[in-house]
Amino acid sequence: MARILLVEDHEEIWDFLSRRLKRRGYDVILAHDGEAGVQQARTGRPDVILLDMNLPVLDGWSAARALKAGSDTRSIPIIALTAHAMSGDRDKAIQAGCDDYHPKPVDFSKLLSQISAALGETASAG
Repeated sequence: MARILLVEDHEEIWDFLSRRLKRRGYDVILAHDGEAGVQQARTGRPDVILLDMNLPVLDGWSAARALKAGSDTRSIPIIALTAHAMSGDRDKAIQAGCDDYHPKPVDFSKLLSQISAALGETASAG
């Protein structure tokens, strides 16, 4: 069972996503700020991180950079979750170290596809 770290500070979103991901068979770990997310990534060893970019304590951009700088966490795929859907925001998330980008509001079926791709569960390589 794949383990997903969900770093999200809005209760409605983390509640919605964690319940739906658990129903799909994922083991979900929660963190409610960027600093806790970095710590959970180091101790919980998730397979994928869903990272809100607008977080308290340590924002998602800084958390992504910290995770990609750590030898123990740099290989964990990060999918940015953000309401920042302006031109250039996807590139900004990728430059911060995120492997993929998902604008809010969450399209759950698209997010599941992105999680599968991050886990290497694609049916074919082309």
